[in-house]
Amino acid sequence: MATQVSKALLVRLEALPGREDDVLDFLNQGLSIVEGEPKTVRWFGIQFGPSSFGIFDAFPDDDGRQAHLSGAVAKALGENTGELFEEPTIEQLDVVVEKQPA
Repeated sequence: MATQVSKALLVRLEALPGREDDVLDFLNQGLSIVEGEPKTVRWFGIQFGPSSFGIFDAFPDDDGRQAHLSGAVAKALGENTGELFEEPTIEQLDVVVEKQPA
C-alpha cells in the first residue's frame, strides 16, 4: 500500500529563452535526487506550455515537506535561477483527497 500524503508543493518554472531543453534536463536530474528522499513520496516534473514547467511533489506530513524544501532540489533551484529559469514560485498545499497509486 502506498504512503498517504497530506502536504504538497507546486513549483512553477518559466524557462529563459532557449533554455527549455535545459529545464527538461534539470527536471530529469531532480528525479534522481528525490529518489533518495524517503518522505518525498510523489514527485512529478510537469510542463504547462512551451516554456512553462513545474514540479508537483507530495509528502506524508509537513516534516517531509520541510526536509525537501531544505534539500538538494531546493538548492539546485536556487543555483539555476537566472541561468535556466526565472525566479520560481513555490506554493505549499494541503492534500485533501487522493487516489493512491496501485
